[in-house]
Amino acid sequence: MQQKISILGCGWLGSALATELIRSGYEVAGSTTSLEKMSDLSEAGIKPFLMNISSIDSTIQNFLSAEILIVAITSKNIEHFVDLIECLEASEVQKVLFISSTSVYPNTNEVVRESTNTLLTPLVEIEQLFTSNPSFHSTILRFGGLFGYDRKPGNFVRSKKRIPNPEGYINFIHRDDCIAIIGEIIKQNAWDEIFNACSDSHPKRRDFYRKEARKIGLDSIEFDEDSKNEFKIVNSEKLKAHLGYSFKYSDLME
Repeated sequence: MQQKISILGCGWLGSALATELIRSGYEVAGSTTSLEKMSDLSEAGIKPFLMNISSIDSTIQNFLSAEILIVAITSKNIEHFVDLIECLEASEVQKVLFISSTSVYPNTNEVVRESTNTLLTPLVEIEQLFTSNPSFHSTILRFGGLFGYDRKPGNFVRSKKRIPNPEGYINFIHRDDCIAIIGEIIKQNAWDEIFNACSDSHPKRRDFYRKEARKIGLDSIEFDEDSKNEFKIVNSEKLKAHLGYSFKYSDLME
């Protein structure tokens, strides 16, 4: 019997992830808040659910009829997640992978690891709702800035008048690496963990955005030379060691 996985949030990352999981032999259900997107999910082989955790209804138990739930939505509403977890407690789900962000770490102008103290933010509280619940196993995956395919960092430059913190360092990860890492967590049963996930290289914002601007035809960009140049360098060595993982897009300046 195929292992069942449900993905809450089939957006830019979730849809591509679902397609790859199906290719790997899993049966995948996926949620969207857009009625128009339901047919797209169905055509991709994803069992579609129209769902928003701000107004959970009875269909959620069918959606949660899976061994694994991957949470890939951007909501940071704590009460909505409390409601979701209540449903999880009564469901078949045994394992939860919560997609979080390295934004939970303060800008220390140093290297940050999973053991580094986090900020007091709603996202951190939501992480703790999952990790403290004994009804299921949870792994928290903290991604850096996502890029790849139609999500080009150069377009961020186009929308900004001046780029802040030019002497700071970036923490990015390609979507292909995101999907491969999630696949390894599932395959290796790497539950009850917290992992950072960012490419190995951390170029200066000035160098990286100049390179990316050239890719989209921008000859010149402006930097805020008066900004404080606050940054953090996110260390992903725990993930690499635990999963034996090597990044596909390791050098962001290539």
